[in-house]
Amino acid sequence: MIIVKLEGVKLHALHGLYEGEALVGGDFEVNLEVAYDDAGLQFDSLDDTISYVTLFDLIKARMKVPTPLLEKVASLILEDVFQTFPFIKSSDISIFKLQPPIPQFQGRVGVSLSRVY
Repeated sequence: MIIVKLEGVKLHALHGLYEGEALVGGDFEVNLEVAYDDAGLQFDSLDDTISYVTLFDLIKARMKVPTPLLEKVASLILEDVFQTFPFIKSSDISIFKLQPPIPQFQGRVGVSLSRVY
């Protein structure tokens, strides 16, 4: 089993429930893992693997769409990945809001979602 990972992808987006979040947005961190069966693959070309660039493009495209809840964003990204790479066996994503609108809170908040196909 091969796992392709994108870790610490930082993007600015307009996700959130609060009015100000939809106007000014915030910074987010996305981590994505996609696993697939490597049986019989020679890894001689990009056709034998999953492109990091394609995964990054899928994340960027979905993060550009303002969405109130991170759970929905995570679910849609995993749907996009599976539609693009239907041979994957599993996928895992986490999305963190790096400056959540919580008074006196230091840290990050986020969601994780896993799928097995």
